[in-house]
Amino acid sequence: MRRPFALLAGILLVGGFGLLSAVPASADDGDGKGDKGFTISDPRITESSGLAASRRHPGIYWTHNDQDTGAYLYAVDSATGRTVARITMTGVGTPRDVEAIAIGPGNEIWVGDIGDNDGVTWPYVWIYKLPEPKELKDQTVKATQYVVKYSDGSRDAESMVVHPRTGRVYIIDKQEDGGHLYEGPAKLSSTGTNLFRPTVPIDLWATDAAFSPNGEQLVVRGYFGGLWYDWNDGALKKQGRLSVPLGQGESVSYSPDGTKLLLGMEGANSEVEAQDAPGGSGSDSPSGGGSSSASGSDGGGDSNGTIKIGALALGAVALLFGLRRLFRRSS
Repeated sequence: MRRPFALLAGILLVGGFGLLSAVPASADDGDGKGDKGFTISDPRITESSGLAASRRHPGIYWTHNDQDTGAYLYAVDSATGRTVARITMTGVGTPRDVEAIAIGPGNEIWVGDIGDNDGVTWPYVWIYKLPEPKELKDQTVKATQYVVKYSDGSRDAESMVVHPRTGRVYIIDKQEDGGHLYEGPAKLSSTGTNLFRPTVPIDLWATDAAFSPNGEQLVVRGYFGGLWYDWNDGALKKQGRLSVPLGQGESVSYSPDGTKLLLGMEGANSEVEAQDAPGGSGSDSPSGGGSSSASGSDGGGDSNGTIKIGALALGAVALLFGLRRLFRRSS
């Protein structure tokens, strides 16, 4: 969905805080497997809204458009930024607002058709699951569709994660003053309705999230910053803040070895930036485990540079909210 105020914030931040580009990302040169970052060059991908690192195909990241002309997923080679395969999902209805993607146990791709920011009126949303293809080529793959409802009413959400060990699915709703982590059933039903219940608060206007490959950390990003938590069996313990590329930031994924975070943006020829993952590598990855495709009190980090980013971002947030109130009063 179009987000005019988020776009306005991006314009303000880019125009007003260009000096932030002088603060380098912490990525190394890496080995060409995505930890250097890359640019998505496919002209069909203009609203990349989720990102998930493949384990079956090293160096490949799965993404999708926010809205598309069909039920498509794209496999992007991080060494070149080029699409090497487009998957057309069958067995599902017409997607409405696809916002998230994750790799679960057994190399299963999970897709969150969970956006609802145009009035928050959908009585249910959908999640799709399909096997990751063994061969990367344009093809159709049959998916399973799950109906999801929230125990406390309709929600807009852009963040869905799948725990790499248990396979349990979680959603984080998107609210300006912070949302909640919603827990799904231990096993989703493809024939009934799956009720997701809120468990713990997330102090962020969340646009995506990701599990570390070992399932011990959860990162959540927004437009202006991010947070990372110890998973702690779902009883989250906040550990610190993340700096993120400022603007229409819609995606986050861990690299397959857990040493890097990949942070993506919407738009044509969109950049995916790499930075060191917080709290260690989180690389004790189970076979077939995965990461998600991933802002209230956003901030920076622990260094002087990221603290400055946090301060400037908070100023941008205040300006954004002030403009929102102004437009609301004038409407």
